[in-house]
Amino acid sequence: MRKVDDALIAPRRSVAPAGLTSAGRQLAAAVAALLMLVAAAVTATAEPRDADRPPGDRTVRSQAVPSLTWGSCGAGLEAFQCATAEVPSDYDDPAAGTTTIALTRLPATAPSQRIGSLFLNFGGPGGPGVATLHALGGDFLAPSVRARFDVVGFDPRGVGASDPATCFRDAKQESAFLSTLPAFPVTPEEEPGYIASMAALGTSCTVLSADRISVASTANVARDLDLLRAAVGDEKLTYIGYSYGTFLGATYAKLFPDRVRALTLDGTALPEVWVGEGDDRVLTRRLGQHVAGEEVYGEFLRLCKEAGPNGCALAALGDPGDVVESVLARLRTEPAKVPGPDGTTTEFGYDDAVSVLFQTMYDPRFWADVAAAFASLAPQPPTTQSESADPGHHAVGDLLRRLRLIEDYPSVGGAYASLCVDTEDPAGPLGYPAQADEAEREARHFGRMRVWATQPCAFIPVIDEDAYTGPWDQTTDEPVLVIGTRFDPATPYRDTAPYAEHWPDARVLTVEGYGHTTIVPSTCASAAIATYLVDLEARDGAVCRQDVRPFGPAPQDLRSERAVPHLLGMR
Repeated sequence: MRKVDDALIAPRRSVAPAGLTSAGRQLAAAVAALLMLVAAAVTATAEPRDADRPPGDRTVRSQAVPSLTWGSCGAGLEAFQCATAEVPSDYDDPAAGTTTIALTRLPATAPSQRIGSLFLNFGGPGGPGVATLHALGGDFLAPSVRARFDVVGFDPRGVGASDPATCFRDAKQESAFLSTLPAFPVTPEEEPGYIASMAALGTSCTVLSADRISVASTANVARDLDLLRAAVGDEKLTYIGYSYGTFLGATYAKLFPDRVRALTLDGTALPEVWVGEGDDRVLTRRLGQHVAGEEVYGEFLRLCKEAGPNGCALAALGDPGDVVESVLARLRTEPAKVPGPDGTTTEFGYDDAVSVLFQTMYDPRFWADVAAAFASLAPQPPTTQSESADPGHHAVGDLLRRLRLIEDYPSVGGAYASLCVDTEDPAGPLGYPAQADEAEREARHFGRMRVWATQPCAFIPVIDEDAYTGPWDQTTDEPVLVIGTRFDPATPYRDTAPYAEHWPDARVLTVEGYGHTTIVPSTCASAAIATYLVDLEARDGAVCRQDVRPFGPAPQDLRSERAVPHLLGMR
């Protein structure tokens, strides 16, 4: 299986741990040599720039507004229009030329009542906004929003079709590399090999794409967004940011506070935690994803038990938690063979199982399926053997295909262009084993997995000097809508109120439910978002519930499932 988790940031300050083994010393020497090569590549591709001014001021004051020519997006996408915009590659160096930003829009359904454009960022970082909006369509937004706004998605610089950063010469080479990687190293013995693979990946990204990665900070994405706002003719920005998109929203508001009309910030990432200055933990630990994931997993087990055998396949085999633990223990030594659609099989080991568990916590509509998949991997009681046994583990294969984790190797270059330039690495290339051990003590299922997700950035020593790192107290005139879901594994609900406190007039909406952001339908939340976007009205302290309950009837509308890879992680 492919296993690079392209979800989240890891910075880059080298700290060598004490007491290295012989293998560790050899790896350290190899890493040092690789970093020297990387440094040479960076020096060759990026010239020194003025670092004396505050990061937020490092932008040319007057930029030419890009001209947009909207045209066809291709067959099957007739409802959409597509365009590209040329924006400065480096905002404090006009001589550096331009970079291309790809965007798409769904025109307002009531043009005579049109308010303006609604810009979207679906998270990531590194999620392609164009492909995601094409996959979702417009039905995830209330009809009143669709009527009054052109809905615009864009690929952030270095991502998707926006001069993408690349880490491989071609897609075949990338697929071959990613298919050999474990999700994360499970044992200390696996760590040197994994670190070596990440070193090779990071070095390749740097050699091939340092010029794009070095200008891909969130602050520059915000500057691009401001030019796109002007290009569509809007005086002020109307925006929905999911997950990482809330960090982008906070950055935009700090750089352009007088150009904000409405910001909906769904699944909040505290900006000071994201930047992490003075914190020696890697980003995923700072965000507390591993701990939040354990909390949501606990709810998964509780609701499975409540649903009983008719609603949750694990409950038919005993205590759901005990069944999952038995499966995980077995997969540590005996990976399962999962059939593919072409007749081949794929190994499914402990690392894969933990990753799937975490990723399915993002959307409770997958919970019945993941329960069935794990039940198929468990020893079956004699009384249920003939009915529920799945010796071919087809339930696992079906789930992996729905999650797009088989035969789908998305480009990692764009993800690392976004991941690796906003902050420095508190762990360094060889500090991850200790961080993983600490995180495992904090969250036994997901701690190790979430720490290793950020490691490639330790080998991409490229910093965008234009990154904005604070302060974060906002000065916008208009109210913003801040949304938190009670059991969110990626952007913990506990950060919702502190995030809102940065704003002079934030209205907080709580969704009582499960999963990452409002990806799970809530008629109540959709109506509240629509009222805010259209009328600029929102009630502080409002509470909504989701329309579906975990382990309920299977969803009929799978549009949001197609978007899961782009919302997984902060993704």
